[in-house]
Amino acid sequence: MNVPARAAGCALALVGWSNWLLPALRLGPDGRAAANTALAVGFTGLALGSGASVAELGLELRRGLPRAAAVAAVPALAYAAALAVPSLTAPLLAPRIGEPPIRGRAEFARWVGVQIPFGTVLAEELLFRSVLHAQVRRAWPRAGGAVGALAFGLWHVRPARVAGDPVAATVAVTAASGLLFDRLRRDGGVLAPMLLHLSVNVGGALAARWAAGRLAR
Repeated sequence: MNVPARAAGCALALVGWSNWLLPALRLGPDGRAAANTALAVGFTGLALGSGASVAELGLELRRGLPRAAAVAAVPALAYAAALAVPSLTAPLLAPRIGEPPIRGRAEFARWVGVQIPFGTVLAEELLFRSVLHAQVRRAWPRAGGAVGALAFGLWHVRPARVAGDPVAATVAVTAASGLLFDRLRRDGGVLAPMLLHLSVNVGGALAARWAAGRLAR
């Protein structure tokens, strides 16, 4: 199989997994997180086994740590500022794309401690900013970022439908974030987009929970 065909096949496989194969398994949130994590680890192992280097996959984590920490601090500081200023707190309580209804403390703890870090962040960054990034950059050096971002947007079609979110807006927002993550990946490996992704998602969930609790008192 030639390089463009392999890259296109990888992108289609990821979109198909999220929108058809994973839903067909009828797993709960923990099961979906485990399945996504297993897929990501498996794809990464296959890429390494087929000749991709650690550097090509962006897995030289120590080199990118300072930049990653700085990038991840930006949304964390923004959430802290929003919590400190009453007029900025209300937007934290607005429903966010793809956010499930979270009820009890144990369910919330699993969401922010397991499902987001592993089933969303680790899985998506390994799949898209590590494996797919390497594939599309080999195939289309100039347009690979756009291909990867489009695939990342389409990955979210089914989750948007399940959550009742507008599909077109979800695809557009996640594709745009994919372009940002791809730029960070090119500048410093997969750790920077991974920590930014984690900071945005977990930080946002914690900030919203804190704001809701403060308003309830």
